[in-house]
Formats: sequence, C-alpha cells, structure tokens
Amino acid sequence: MRMGTAVSLRLGLTWVVYLSLAMVTQARELKHVRLAVGTSVLNVSYPMLTLPLTLGYWKQEGYDVELEPVGASLQAVQQMVAGNAELAEVNASAIIQSAVANHLAVRAVMANTVMDWSIAVLSTSDIKTAADLKGKTIGVFSVATAGLPLLKRYLKLNGIDFETAGISLLPLGLGAPPVEALRKGEVDALIYWGAATTGFKNAGLDLREIVPPDWKTYPDYSLSVMQRTADSDPDMVVGIARGVAKATVYAIANPECAVRLHWQSYPETKASGLDEATVLRRDLNTINTQIAALGEGFKLNGGKQWGAVDPAGLDRLQAFLQEADLVKGAIPAKDLLAGIPHLSDRVNDFDADQIRQAAKNCEVKP
Repeated sequence: MRMGTAVSLRLGLTWVVYLSLAMVTQARELKHVRLAVGTSVLNVSYPMLTLPLTLGYWKQEGYDVELEPVGASLQAVQQMVAGNAELAEVNASAIIQSAVANHLAVRAVMANTVMDWSIAVLSTSDIKTAADLKGKTIGVFSVATAGLPLLKRYLKLNGIDFETAGISLLPLGLGAPPVEALRKGEVDALIYWGAATTGFKNAGLDLREIVPPDWKTYPDYSLSVMQRTADSDPDMVVGIARGVAKATVYAIANPECAVRLHWQSYPETKASGLDEATVLRRDLNTINTQIAALGEGFKLNGGKQWGAVDPAGLDRLQAFLQEADLVKGAIPAKDLLAGIPHLSDRVNDFDADQIRQAAKNCEVKP
C-alpha cells in the first residue's frame, strides 16, 4: 500500500468516526418533551402532531418529542398540571374551563381547528330543523359529550328548551355501535365531531349533516401550555409549535402522502382485511375532514399565520360556555394566551413553499 493511500484511508476513517460521534452527541443533546394529546388513538386525523415526528421537524428544532394519547382534553390538561407533560393538544373549551373555573394557568399557544361537530341523520330522515328533533333519540359518545352544550344552544336559539323537548340521549361510544344504532333505528340522529362522523360514512352510512352556522365560529383543537413552562422555556414552546405548523402545511399540500407516511410510522393504525384502495379512500376521507377544520381554523384566526390565536374567537367561545353554564365568570381573552413575545411570527418563521415542494415529492419508504 502506498503511503498516500494509507494516509487517505486513515483520514477517511477518522472522518467517519467524527461524524458518528457528532451524530451520537446531537442525539444526546435533543431535549425530551412530552406532549399529551386529548384523544385515545393517534389515527390519520392528527397529521399536525404525527408528521412532525415522521418528518423530523421537531428533531430539527432540537427536541425529542413523545406523544401521549391520554383520552379526553381535560385529562391532557391534568397531565400538564401534574408536571407529566410540557404541552397538551386539547379542545379550546378545556383551556377556558381550566383557567376560569379551576384558576389554573393553562394558556393557548396556537389555534389549530374550529369546532367541526354536526348533527348527522340518514339522508332519508325527515329531520331537517331543530323542531324536528323534539321527542327524538340522539346517539352521543357519552352523556358528558362536548356536543351536548352545542345541541342545547341550537335548540334554544330556535325557541326550544332541551329539558322539555322530550329528547333522549343514548351513549354509544365510537366504532360500530353508533353506525348500527342509526342503521337499525335505535337512534334518530348522531351528534359527533368531524372525524368520527366521517368514520360513520366510511362504514357505509349515507348521512346528511346539520351544522348550525355559529358552530364553526368557535376555535377548537389547540396547543396549550402552562404559563410557568411558557415563561421558563419559550424557545421550546415556539419550536414545538413551529413543527405543528410545518406539518399542517405539509398535510394540506399532499393529504395522500400524509396518509402513507402515517401508515409507515404507525402501521398498526392501517385497517386490515380490506384492499389498499379502500383503506386509502377511507383514510383520505378522514384526514381531509381534519384538513378542512385546520383550514377553517386558519381563516378564523386571520388567515395569515398558522396557529395564530384570535382573542375574539376565545371571547366568543367563553361567552358560549357561560351561556351553557359550563363556566362561571370570565377572564380577559388576552390572559388566556401564552404571552410569548412575537409568538406567531416566530412559529411561522419557515419556508412554507419548501414544505409544499417536499410534500409534492412525497418520499415514503417502500
């Protein structure tokens, strides 16, 4: 072996060792962050949370994020309060209830979606107005469903008192029970959020949805944080929110790619026993429902910056929760915000066109 070749080989090996050590060091330097999610299952309807992991957006920000599905939104808030999570993705109503009713310093970091609930009936149903719901049985996820205050307000605005309207509620959970109950006539209508209703359609129900005009004027799914965390580590809060914003742009640019990336990272969530074309069609229906809510949330909050929180929207939601007797009293909407200087500007400090091009290229492992 010639001297030059030997030297080159040693230098090459040294460089490989250096790169390996650098990668290990970088991995060690990633800060662990726990993000509690107000859901039981992270399916394809959460691209703004799962894609940052799949695409490495949070690692680029310097964070090793652990997503923790914990059930309902209030349970996710409890995880933050107990110090078991740094952030939580929850319904905006949970932020307000926690701050107003329980005097907890839970704050909104970014707004993601609007309320996308609906009253769903079979396309052949004679239920078309609020009055048509009198004496009917309505299927719900649980008796404590967030849809109940919406239903009561809808009836009230149409001069109907829920308590005297003869309406019965039947708790059905998710999956097959709501589908079968409506199909067999055990319930006359279902009141569920968007992704759930899309799931019923995927299962074969031909549905017509009643959506009162005010429902989509309320902010819903939002990233939240305790004020103490926002004060002590604002850069982390910004970094996590920026990953969510990037993932939102990516999913909107190419929903099918977002579905396939989800299958790649969470293979257990891909339905079995069906041909891939059917599974893809159903999952596209589901993710597009969420994407629509994300787009409407963007417009509701100004239509300029992803995740921006419009205090007026929080005020509307707070007034609704007061009217529904879910909270007593109120606090200024600005006090519900994380208060990080230039938060939205910093969250949106990325090249959205570059993200869209990456989505167009769609690199999914075989």
